[in-house]
This record gives sequence, structure tokens and C-alpha cells, in this order.
Amino acid sequence: MSAWRRDFLWLVMVAAAAAAAWGQTAAPAAGPAGSATPSTAVPDFSGIWAHPYLTGFEPPAAGPGPVTNRSRRNGVGNFQQLVGDYTNPILQPAAAAAVKKHGEISLAGMGYPTPSNQCWPGGVPYVFWDFLMEMFQQPDKITMVYRHGNEIRHVRLNEPHASRATPSWYGDSVGHYEGDTLVIDTVGIKIGPFAMVDMYGTPHSPALHVVERYRLIDYADAKDAMARNAKENSRNPGADFDAAYRGKVLQLHFTVEDEAVFTMPWTATITYRPAVGAWTDLICSENIHEYYGGKDSAVPRADKPDF
Repeated sequence: MSAWRRDFLWLVMVAAAAAAAWGQTAAPAAGPAGSATPSTAVPDFSGIWAHPYLTGFEPPAAGPGPVTNRSRRNGVGNFQQLVGDYTNPILQPAAAAAVKKHGEISLAGMGYPTPSNQCWPGGVPYVFWDFLMEMFQQPDKITMVYRHGNEIRHVRLNEPHASRATPSWYGDSVGHYEGDTLVIDTVGIKIGPFAMVDMYGTPHSPALHVVERYRLIDYADAKDAMARNAKENSRNPGADFDAAYRGKVLQLHFTVEDEAVFTMPWTATITYRPAVGAWTDLICSENIHEYYGGKDSAVPRADKPDF
């Protein structure tokens, strides 16, 4: 058993034990971060949730939204050719130039490095594209695990941000409940060698600020967002979910702002449906030779071992 798989299973068991001890007892909710207020119930977001579309931020019905793919195939974004729309008005000139450069590389028939294909942590909101997400809710924290298993976020509940947050791969995340909604506020996201907020190479600065709002909603209320997604992003054929499912879905609505990169805040959604398949294992850096690029991926390396 690999070390990360062992650690992941340990995390699951610890979270499950904590959840069992917690039962259905409500955790304290809060208004602004750190100001706890009473609550009678906490929404249950447990289970494995599937987001079955590639690249996939769902554009808003109106207003500024994310960079989308100029390359189309069968009417939707072509995942095999990532050409971000550098004319999107949310982009500052330098950011637009970075998106355009990445698109030119893709149009030339070559892949460019992303956190995913180089086995680096994705950060927020980049990691939202992932197909599977599982959330473990505890009274004082939230743990979020994404498809790779080694993509793990930790969210402190009912606490303020650190006065001087040390930059980290997924940032300093604090959360609170507002009725049936989990609100997560993240700052301090580290700038890595392949830092980007999406697969189109849109950069970010140390000022990146992301606010997430998670809520269980009726399928009918999510239909418009899912329809916009289906028109924009190609579906992942390997995603396991029940296409006939019409129950509650988990919707993430998030806002991104970064004055050094964007001209204005922008929003998008991710609509998760219950996954029906087993959790998939993916060891990203087991073989660092890129089958599509004919070269080695620049996987993270430590100067000295941890043990």
C-alpha cells in the first residue's frame, strides 16, 4: 500500500469516527468569520459527489464569468485543445496575454504544463474542475478530498483568518454556516511554478480571494446551471453518476477576485450530483514520463526526504 493511500485511509477513518461521535448534533454557525451565532441544524453534505464535465466551471446566467474555451468540438469546449478566450473583459492586459500564449501553444498541437499534468497541488479555484469530491464535516473543521486523494483541503470553522496568513497550496480557508449554506472564505494561496485559476492558464497573484457557498438544492432549481454547463463543457465519459437522478444536488457558487489579474470580481458554479461508482485511485507521479509530450513531468521534488 502506498504511503499516500495509507494516510488517506487513516484520514477517512478518523473523520468517520468523529462524525459518528458528532452524530446529528448541530455545530455552531456563524455570521462573519469568527462571530458564532446559534443554529438549529447543519446541512449534511456527506457522500461522494460527482462533477461529470471536463475543465468545467459553469458560467453564470448573467454578469462576469470565467474564461471559456474558444476551441469548440460538437458545439462545446474542446478538451483536447484548450484555447482560453483572452478577450473576456474580466482579464487585465497581462492576464489576457498569458491566456493567449497558452492558447497558441495548444493550437500548435502541443500541451502546456498545468498543476494536473505536472502533479502539483491545484489550489483554489483550479481544483474545482476535478470529477469527484468528498466532504467530511466536523464541529470545528471541514475536510475536503478530491479525486486524486492527495488533493486535500482543510477549512477551520468559526475562526477568523490569520492576521498574516502563511501562503499555502490551498490557502488559509475559514468557514461558517449561514442557515442551509456553508460559506468558505480563502486567501493566502501560494504561487507555484504552474499557478493558474483554470486550465486555460489564467494566472493569479498573492491577492487572490475566493468565496465559496455550498448548498443542497432541488434538481429543478439547478437545471439552468447544468444546462449552461452542458452547452459550454464537454462531458467526462468516465464520470459515474446516475443520469436519471432527480433528487437533491450539491451546488457550489463561488466568487473570485484578484485586482492584480482581473478587472472585476467574477462568479461561476459547480453542480455536483451523487456519485454511483467507487472512489478512484490515481497516482499522478508514479510514472513521470508524459505519454503525450514525450518528456518528463516537472513533479514536485523535496531536497531531502521527510523520513
